[in-house]
Amino acid sequence: MKPLILLLASFVIGISLSWLIKSDPHLKFNGNLSMALMFCFTAMGHFKFKKGMTMMLPPSLPFRETTVVISGIAEIGLGIALLFPATRLIAAYALIAMMLLMLPANIYAALNRIDHEKGTYNGNGPSYLWFRIPLQLFWIAWIIWFSIIP
Repeated sequence: MKPLILLLASFVIGISLSWLIKSDPHLKFNGNLSMALMFCFTAMGHFKFKKGMTMMLPPSLPFRETTVVISGIAEIGLGIALLFPATRLIAAYALIAMMLLMLPANIYAALNRIDHEKGTYNGNGPSYLWFRIPLQLFWIAWIIWFSIIP
C-alpha cells in the first residue's frame, strides 16, 4: 500500500507544481518521475527487509539473497533510467519483465503467509493476492501509459 500511496501522491504533487510553475502538468515526465520514486522506495525494502524478501523465494532457488540484492539494485537503476528519454523504453520493458518475474515470488509468499517486513510466517496469506495482483497490473499499465506509449 505504501508504494501505491507514494506513486499517486508524488504524481499529484508533481503535476500540481508543474502546473503552477509552467502552466503545464507535464504528465509524461511526472508519471515517470513518480514511478522512479516508487521503485527507488521499494528497492530499499530489498536491503532493509533482506531476510523476509529472501524468504519470499522458494528454498530450491539458488542464490536467493543475491537475487534479492541484485533485484533491489536493478529497481533503483531502472527506476532512474525512466527519467531519461534515451533509456526510458528499455527501462520500461525491463521493469515490466521484472514485475512479471516477481509475481511468482509474491504468490509463493502469500501462499506461505510470509511477512517480508518481519521475516515471519504470519503474513496476510492468499487473500493478499486479491490486492497484489491487480496492483502489479496497475503498475504495468502505468509504465505502458507513461513510458512506452508515445
